[in-house]
Amino acid sequence: MKNRWLIALSAVGIHICIGSVYAWSVLTKPIMKELGLGLKETQWTFSIAILFLGLSAAFLGSFVEKRGPRKAGLLATVFFCTGIFGTGLAIYLKSLPLLYLFYGVIGGIGLGTGYITPVSTLVKWFPEKRGFATGIAIMGFGFASLIAGPIIQILIEKYNLIATFEILGCAYLLIMLASSLYLEPPKSGASESCSLTDGCSITDAVQLTTGEALKTWQFYALWWMLFTNITCGIGLLSVASPMAQEVVHMSPLTAATMVGIIGLVNGFGRICWASASDYLGRSNTFLSFFVIQIFAFFILAQTTEVLPFQILVYAIISCYGGGFATIPAFLSDLFGTKELSAIHGKILTAWAAAGVVGPFIVSWIRETTNSFTGTLLVFAACFVVSLAVAAFLKFKQHNASSLEDLAYSAK
Repeated sequence: MKNRWLIALSAVGIHICIGSVYAWSVLTKPIMKELGLGLKETQWTFSIAILFLGLSAAFLGSFVEKRGPRKAGLLATVFFCTGIFGTGLAIYLKSLPLLYLFYGVIGGIGLGTGYITPVSTLVKWFPEKRGFATGIAIMGFGFASLIAGPIIQILIEKYNLIATFEILGCAYLLIMLASSLYLEPPKSGASESCSLTDGCSITDAVQLTTGEALKTWQFYALWWMLFTNITCGIGLLSVASPMAQEVVHMSPLTAATMVGIIGLVNGFGRICWASASDYLGRSNTFLSFFVIQIFAFFILAQTTEVLPFQILVYAIISCYGGGFATIPAFLSDLFGTKELSAIHGKILTAWAAAGVVGPFIVSWIRETTNSFTGTLLVFAACFVVSLAVAAFLKFKQHNASSLEDLAYSAK
């Protein structure tokens, strides 16, 4: 029997590599300069990567369940590292199509496969604390920009953009290989069983398949909640560095440091919010996300001072990361752990859509109005809608019979 804390460390190892995608805003201006591109063309690289993250997670979730986390992790390693090395080649050749192909498509497939690989495994290793388990699994993804942001900036200044991608590719290859080879589900292969009197959902006893989960309205309510949380958060992340430089006049290095701190907040937000959801409840946690972000985005649209700007950005990113880490536990509460990787993969199509919509809204409004203010107000309005959806879901969950209906009607 392997040590479950080393399993958790392996999960973090994979996520801390693929999560370097969150340091994209540090790469935005150097890539624009190197290839002679505009913001909109450059942002499509990031959007394509997130699109294929969601699509590969949706379509390869069954592969993870059938082949196990080790093979899935190795597959993610091959795709992601090929994408990183290929990006260096694309920049050398000054080819925008190759940039889209390697960083966006190939790297994105590695992102999606690597993202869902450890989640259901850790839920089975830590059945008594599902939120904490999924928080661990996804924490590394958020912490990645804390490490990658400043390192990428230093490597670019000391060497060049091409060498930066080759160095990163070698480092990621070593870490992801070691982490993937250690991953393994518990020998029993089963999660805990419990009853409604123990405070667990009815679906701990009746596990739903992916097809059955997709027949429920709860799945689509969660999809919308995740979609808006990601759209607004990822839109902000994609321009965090240039927005800080333009709105509050940070230097490039200071803005890169802020991106690193964003990674710290993103990572801690994931583990703290997900762990808190074990006590607050998943619905209450998402309600908190939306209330905080309605006010944060509205105030951020009017902020021109450095300190308030950073505090508001960090508050938003904390909720953004917390949403990612809490959603797998929410899914396992409602639908069980029988096909959690596959169900989790399906709901990550929300990430695929948000990866396109969020950065597009930001870049389009920015280039149309020459300001970020309109985007921030639109995002605040989106969260008002999501708050209503989350409140309705919470109301329905209060009725225990609705959980029975969910489990048995899907059958």
